[in-house]
Amino acid sequence: MKKLTTALSFGVASALFLTLSACNKPTDIAGPSAPAITVGTQVDDTVVSTKVSSALMADSDIKGYDIKVAVRKGEVMLSGFVDNQTQIDKSVALTRVVEGVTGVDNKLLIKESPRTIGNKIDDGVITAKVKSVLLADSAVKSFDIGVVTSKGDVQLSGFVDSETQIARATEVAKGVEGVQKVSNQMSVKK
Repeated sequence: MKKLTTALSFGVASALFLTLSACNKPTDIAGPSAPAITVGTQVDDTVVSTKVSSALMADSDIKGYDIKVAVRKGEVMLSGFVDNQTQIDKSVALTRVVEGVTGVDNKLLIKESPRTIGNKIDDGVITAKVKSVLLADSAVKSFDIGVVTSKGDVQLSGFVDSETQIARATEVAKGVEGVQKVSNQMSVKK
């Protein structure tokens, strides 16, 4: 009987502790969260992302470009900078035929002029700085945001939880030294 009373007391105390600790939860400043997706969908999206990236890397006209691939529920977002419209068209066409792709959201941009080795190094530093400040900002989930830089122009892409996160990420990126312009190519998760 004593063991039953002790176990019951422990159970009530645990439930009370969990209830009270939930009251202390900090407010989420990032806005409402996106609709959840299943583990199976996440695995499927990872497979689709890998297949699309492989198809782009296998093409000799496209493989040298930094094209970001983000996938959510089969919808593929392509972002980054390429040299011409033909490369954009080819990237989209290659992506459309990959098994599991339900749609393509083309956010690819044409570079204004060729980059020098110095530009590439500077762009790499800027990209790293932007990723770092996004990671440090509590209102932005930087793992969901792709960052590509071309001659100081930063492109942010990917699927995020809310318009609030999009606005905050854009604002934070603009404050990074060396950033000339920020192009918002992000979409809210559906």
